[in-house]
Amino acid sequence: MPAKKAPLKASMPVSKVATVPPSLRSARGVANWKEAAQWLRARGIEDIECITPDLAGVPRGKMMPTSKFTSNTSLALPSAIYRHTISGEYPEETESFRYEPRDSDLKLVPDLSTLSVVPWESDPTAQVICDIVNSDGEEVSYTPRNVLKRIMGLYRERGWKPVVAPEIEFYLVAKNDDPDYPLHPPKGRSGRSILGGQGYSIAGINEFDELIDDIYHFSEKQGLEIDTLIHEEGPAQLEINLRHGDPIELADQVFMFKRTIREAALKHGIYATFMAKPMQSQPGSAMHIHQSVVNIVTGKNVFTNLDGSPSPEFFHFIGGMQRFVPNSLAMLAPYVNSYRRLAPNMSCPVNNAWGYDNRTTAFRVPVSDPQARRVENRLPSSDANPYLALAASLASGLLGIMKKVEPTAPTEDSANEGSIDLPRGLLEAIALMEDEPAFEEVFGKDFIGIYAGVKRGEFETFMQVISPWEREFLLLNV
Repeated sequence: MPAKKAPLKASMPVSKVATVPPSLRSARGVANWKEAAQWLRARGIEDIECITPDLAGVPRGKMMPTSKFTSNTSLALPSAIYRHTISGEYPEETESFRYEPRDSDLKLVPDLSTLSVVPWESDPTAQVICDIVNSDGEEVSYTPRNVLKRIMGLYRERGWKPVVAPEIEFYLVAKNDDPDYPLHPPKGRSGRSILGGQGYSIAGINEFDELIDDIYHFSEKQGLEIDTLIHEEGPAQLEINLRHGDPIELADQVFMFKRTIREAALKHGIYATFMAKPMQSQPGSAMHIHQSVVNIVTGKNVFTNLDGSPSPEFFHFIGGMQRFVPNSLAMLAPYVNSYRRLAPNMSCPVNNAWGYDNRTTAFRVPVSDPQARRVENRLPSSDANPYLALAASLASGLLGIMKKVEPTAPTEDSANEGSIDLPRGLLEAIALMEDEPAFEEVFGKDFIGIYAGVKRGEFETFMQVISPWEREFLLLNV
């Protein structure tokens, strides 16, 4: 894919680099609390944001002075933040969805490998992603980062490590003060709103040259590495591709990239949105996930035999994707709006087929050499929590390997011309997730109950809103 330009490697002003030990010159991450104090002091950081993703992937946390942070002060959040909807409401309890009776504190544990500056703040500010533990120091199983860690642990038990590379699509839109009005593409440097049909257009990227420069600049300052950036098919729809790597690290990067891109857009007086389907009759936004698995000891691709041919694990991984991804779709397409993207004739797969270099299939095997053999999951939407989307996708493939699920034959032609093989709405997707016995084994019962309860609560909130379609066609006709 054509890249606009490669990000620079400098992480701090040249005048300061010489005074900082080599181990502290990195833009992102330190090894311990002593290095953290030195890293913050060298950059003159005054405040630090301790953040963690909630179920929606929204950053939650606390800000504090640097001096308090480095004194190892205990940080806590109420458990209720993992039980509210995207609109901030708290669903009614059910048999499987319960509130913690005392709404006890959960502790934030900073992961110092994620420490970085906040480049859009006027005052020197840093940020760090935190894990969540209970009062006994045990990981809280239903929090997104810990859900993905649990899946990583299942791979590790087999001597394996997954490798992923996400691709995130998003739209730039003109500011919209009234949610009753449709969204529109913003004006670019030409003074005109960009039209659709600009896939891979360099001119389309150049329309927002200064904004994209800020995205690269902000990313460089945080130690986030963009592989390529392209213009997609929708008007002012862009895609950022990240380099392959560890799933936790890549989920962290997507989490931070979303925030970075929104901030860069706001600086230029427009919005960046990761809604799956922000504009009617335009393509939706996906978060495609490329996946492979390597042997921890040898580093060899588990999907490839010694002679270079596809391994049984490769086919079982695909079989698992076909069998279990439809049941985990609520984690890959988490909102009512997500299913507007999963519609026929919208440049999106609506099946659970697989094929070689076939973009109409849900699971595409790109052309590659044997050691780069991988499977691309094309179903997740860009509104998904990256930790949960990666967890769902990797767990589905692993379950296929564990249960030796055989895939169908690869699809040679278009896979989108038959019936839709996926849940058509959020409630159906939630029910499929709850009814899959294997998911309690890999995700845990607590997570399934809490996630399903929150999603049902969001659906009920959505059902309280009367849409323009209903007023247009039902008001005077029924």
